Amino acid sequence: MSIDGLRVVYITDESETVAVDSFSLDVKKGELVSIVGPSGCGKTTILRCIAGLLQPTEGKVTIGDKVCTSPGSDRGMVFQDFALFPWRTVKQNVKFGMEIAGVPKEEQEERAMRYIKAVGLEKFADSRIHELSGGMKQRVGIARALVMHPAVILMDEPFGALDAQTRNIMQEQLDKIIVHSDRTIIFVTHSVDEALYLSDRVVILTKRPSSIYKIVDVPWPRPRDRASPEFTNLRKRILEYLEQQNVMED
Repeated sequence: MSIDGLRVVYITDESETVAVDSFSLDVKKGELVSIVGPSGCGKTTILRCIAGLLQPTEGKVTIGDKVCTSPGSDRGMVFQDFALFPWRTVKQNVKFGMEIAGVPKEEQEERAMRYIKAVGLEKFADSRIHELSGGMKQRVGIARALVMHPAVILMDEPFGALDAQTRNIMQEQLDKIIVHSDRTIIFVTHSVDEALYLSDRVVILTKRPSSIYKIVDVPWPRPRDRASPEFTNLRKRILEYLEQQNVMED
């Protein structure tokens, strides 16, 4: 996947606001790239452009040979607020995209159960959404994205609304899925710890108008030890980069 010269300008009757400027990034197949940066810097705007939900003022997003100008089945989205259908069961939620795409029913069943099992919810396949905890709901959202076999999965603060313990469990769950999947993932987060635990690379953004300040390679194999001196030192460095952005922009 390639993002080339992305620029987003929001225009109102009274003003123009440049949200993203000169953002370019190449992401390899099977790579998980996290995007971190100051609050309000444009992380979600970039994700929406990749998803095709927002047209950039300049630049383009390309997956393979295709320029992405609208939503498509080659991209799956996992939202912070779950965005599930409460009147449907876990399995029915996971099947929804396949139903729209006209996937044969037998294949729907097989794929849905395969990914429900992958996120550890096979015992809850027939449960209603209101019967699930927050972490379980987010796992449904991940399974729903994976089941469509997208080339790229976009995650916008998917664990941000969860308590600390559940968030760590979800990170470990996603880490296991990453190991057994070749999906490319773009992961927006405010947590440097989360970014380091999950990512192959961490993209640090400037304040708005957002551009890339620095890209940090994460050198360790999975699973990662959050308590190791190496992990702690790299987390400290990234936090220092973010603090420098605040100083530079003040």
